[in-house]
Amino acid sequence: MTTIAILSALLDEQRGLLGELSNPHKVRRGGRDFWCGQWHGRDVVLALSKIGKVAAATTATTLIESFGAKSIVFTGVAGGVGVGVNVGDVVVASDFVQHDMDASPLFSRYEVPLYGRSRFPCDAALTAILLEAANEGLTWACGHFEDERSGYRRKVHQGLIASGDRFVSDLADAAGLVDALQQFGLNPLAVEMEGAAVAQVCHDYALPFAAVRTVSDRADSQAHVDFSEFVNQVA
Repeated sequence: MTTIAILSALLDEQRGLLGELSNPHKVRRGGRDFWCGQWHGRDVVLALSKIGKVAAATTATTLIESFGAKSIVFTGVAGGVGVGVNVGDVVVASDFVQHDMDASPLFSRYEVPLYGRSRFPCDAALTAILLEAANEGLTWACGHFEDERSGYRRKVHQGLIASGDRFVSDLADAAGLVDALQQFGLNPLAVEMEGAAVAQVCHDYALPFAAVRTVSDRADSQAHVDFSEFVNQVA
């Protein structure tokens, strides 16, 4: 049976999945705990990448090389930077870019050297399934996410996610990051710290990859507070 790998950066993002795993057994490798078992009748392996692009890339590679993962899904939280992307919304990635990649003038800004590209697309079929699941899940859980004061109902978005090795927690910084990306035709909906690295690894191995992120904050001065509370209470 095909093994699906489900990655998260933090335990609070993984705990709900781990609690539903059937016949779980833990394998320790490369400083990581990998949980193998069945979930809804499918062979899966759950792993925590830890935080950052290098950690995410090494974990993804281990999943492929040591656990035979045939597809990878990343789930967790992110900071919303797109217009209309609010706390509690869900972003399903269409592709990823590294917002801190800059090997200019040797290569164009944001282009990954020797790849000839800045964007790494997610697998279309796996993303479509994830998008459908996200819409169904948010519809089911809308009572938990609805803002009673404004009547705002949380939404599912699909688009570009930007990854980088820094926690974006300043409104001006976030605006500058988005503006710089937009000058190169890149319009991110959210920022986080792992997805682009996993997308690049999966590109190298020609492996299907998809990602879903719940928006925990707006990447502003309250991001560190909103992030911590959101991860503990919702993620």
